[in-house]
Amino acid sequence: MNFETLRREWFGNVRADLLAGLVVALALIPEAIAFSVIAGVDPKVGLYASFTIAVLTAVFGGRPGMISAATAATAVLMITLVRDHGLQYLLAATVLAGLLQVAAGLLRLGDAMQFVSRSVMTGFVNALAILIFMAQIPELVGVPSLTYAMVALGLAIIYLFPRITTAIPSPLVAIVVLTAISLGFGMDLRVVGDMGELPSTLPVFLLSDIPLNLDTLLVILPYSAAVAVVGLLESLMTAQIVDDLTDTPSDKNRECVGQGIANTVTGFFGGMAGCAMIGQSVINIKSGGRGRLSCAFAGVALMFMIVVLGDWVRVIPMAALVAIMIMVSIGTFSWGSLKDLTLHPKRSSLVMLATVVTVVWTHNLAIGVVIGVMLSGVFFASKVAQIFRVTSELSADGRTRTYRVEGQVFFASTGRFASAFDFKEALDRVVIDVGPAHIWDLSGVGALDRVILKFRREGAKVTVLGLNEASATIVDKLAVHDKPGALDRLMGH
Repeated sequence: MNFETLRREWFGNVRADLLAGLVVALALIPEAIAFSVIAGVDPKVGLYASFTIAVLTAVFGGRPGMISAATAATAVLMITLVRDHGLQYLLAATVLAGLLQVAAGLLRLGDAMQFVSRSVMTGFVNALAILIFMAQIPELVGVPSLTYAMVALGLAIIYLFPRITTAIPSPLVAIVVLTAISLGFGMDLRVVGDMGELPSTLPVFLLSDIPLNLDTLLVILPYSAAVAVVGLLESLMTAQIVDDLTDTPSDKNRECVGQGIANTVTGFFGGMAGCAMIGQSVINIKSGGRGRLSCAFAGVALMFMIVVLGDWVRVIPMAALVAIMIMVSIGTFSWGSLKDLTLHPKRSSLVMLATVVTVVWTHNLAIGVVIGVMLSGVFFASKVAQIFRVTSELSADGRTRTYRVEGQVFFASTGRFASAFDFKEALDRVVIDVGPAHIWDLSGVGALDRVILKFRREGAKVTVLGLNEASATIVDKLAVHDKPGALDRLMGH
């Protein structure tokens, strides 16, 4: 990376990045505390993690402007580990998860994002928007009626203030105004301080107090692997969304390494594992953040506020932060996808809906994405299998038939391939012209083997013509029709 790129990514948007980072930092505090509660650990574990992960991914990550911190997606995976073995094992699992993510980046597994279809991406975004909104419901149930008025006022400020000026992010204005009103009128509202005790010191380096042996590795490895996979999935999907929002590219493999470095270091500083956060990333982008500075400053500002300005942060009404997250939910949801349900192919819409339902039902983004990708693969294979046909022509003397194969020969089309041939027709010679076709896999080679051997069993001489280079390579390597005993094996001898 050259100096000009570094300068642009860090200092090309300083003022907006700093303001956006401040808004993100304020929104990170209650979330980090909530995620700590989910995992069953002290609030400082999530807050420390959000600080270190935000700063380190800003430096080492592959997507400027994206926010990473402690997340619910990784916190829920650690619940059983913390309950059964305690905090020290969580910290060790975080370190190992980070090392696995670094390895994934070095192996260039980030390139796998190209196999995630647009329908899965849309489903992921919509499901996340729904989850973000659902996460706000506890703050809107069984609360004073003033809370609803404050949330409504916060939303009004967020959406209307930009009509006056965009120099200051409207979410930041909402936080300041609602806090001032709450304090000025002495309102009895739920505040950030009610979420849990804020730490008063910076994180310090420490080694997990656990036995360093195979038994420990076997305990933490399943959790670390799950966290590594889920964290990378959410991070790479979020990176793709930020790519689309900003019309700029990102380095997915570098992002894997960056997330891994962040989690590895976090485990040594008393923090839990984390990953990219689509909600906070959207807040950052909509507040004007574009560079690495916004993410780094969000982490630094978070730690400064809870250590130095903790007394002020504690009195911020949760209504202000709920309003911001509702804005994020509304802005994240792809409203056009509802109209597209009637316009897009039914299979694409089904993939999108399946992703949404799975994620919302399980609260696990990774499961939803995997289901969506699998469905996309099945539907794609089914569609490609239909682009296939076999025609034939009998010679003038009635002794030779030429079959012409067109399309893709692979596992999903082998049934149609085999049924296209008449093995009982009395012929001296059969020609199979696969020039317009492509043989992709072992199933395709096996189907060709069976067709050739069945014709030979009926006494016909078989000639295969037109194999392209790739098809010829796989057929030469895997086919058995020219190997001794092949016909006997077909006939069961």
